[in-house]
Amino acid sequence: MLTTPITDFRKDIRKYLDSVADDFETLIINRGKDSTVVVISLDEYNSLCSTQHELSSVINEKRLDSAIDKLKRGPSFQKALLD
Repeated sequence: MLTTPITDFRKDIRKYLDSVADDFETLIINRGKDSTVVVISLDEYNSLCSTQHELSSVINEKRLDSAIDKLKRGPSFQKALLD
């Protein structure tokens, strides 16, 4: 996780955004007076949204927990994906 004041972010915007995009860093920009911004990559954002959706209902959460338990308890198998 990177943290920077807004003035440093302005000076090196490309460097900071490259770190977010290429290295999956989370960037926290302090804008002063209790105003802070978080910058994450689109892939990270999509992942968070997907996780939030999967856990948004009790049924989905139970189904996911059940699948994890099955995987931990017993033998599993791999299946090739279709092209």
